[in-house]
Amino acid sequence: MNIQILQGFEGAEQATGLAVIIDVFRAFSFACYAVNNGAKRVYPIDKIETVNEMSQKISDSIRCGERHEKKVPEFDFGNSPTHILEENFEGKTILHTTSSGTQGIFLSKNADERITGSFVNAEAIIKYIKQKNPETLSLVCMGYEGLKEADEDTFFAEYIKGRLLGETPSFEEMVEKLRVGSGKRLLDPAKQSFSPRMDFDLCLSLNRFPFVLKVEQDEFGFYLKRVDIES
Repeated sequence: MNIQILQGFEGAEQATGLAVIIDVFRAFSFACYAVNNGAKRVYPIDKIETVNEMSQKISDSIRCGERHEKKVPEFDFGNSPTHILEENFEGKTILHTTSSGTQGIFLSKNADERITGSFVNAEAIIKYIKQKNPETLSLVCMGYEGLKEADEDTFFAEYIKGRLLGETPSFEEMVEKLRVGSGKRLLDPAKQSFSPRMDFDLCLSLNRFPFVLKVEQDEFGFYLKRVDIES
């Protein structure tokens, strides 16, 4: 298996084979929490305007997303797992747009298959990759707004690659580095209204969910399909 680690928007465009589109803080952690809370479908969307248009077509849809980390003003929720932790999304459709993660879904058109990547379902992702055994695995680190590398996404890519190669990367060491590095933006007192400090722990809740989110497509666009992975 050829494993390549790619960065940002440019990396997404270069992705081939099985692509893992990575956004730890916070898009694809948020998506896992939403699905776990009963959402029947999550649509990753590139534009705010598209979210608003789709919300008129899909009943029981919930608009979620951010720009520059902050909740889009007219939306129901931002991009915070904390803010949806106790929400019941049973039967609801989530329309989700973010500055980097969801953009990566649209840019990775050359990949044969795409799944999302975050620590909350890391073990399921590893098992899925092993089952598929692709010739090429593209680990796409979306970073901060797709333009700047973010340690959390690169750490995740290194964690997955290491595990696939039979190594034992130290997740605990990664967490401590994030706490004083790129992850400390989630701990900033000035950002607590839209990026609560609990997001740091929720996004780094290792192996919390036993499923992967696979990108599929229907008449409305791309959506994330829950694929449960047997233990």
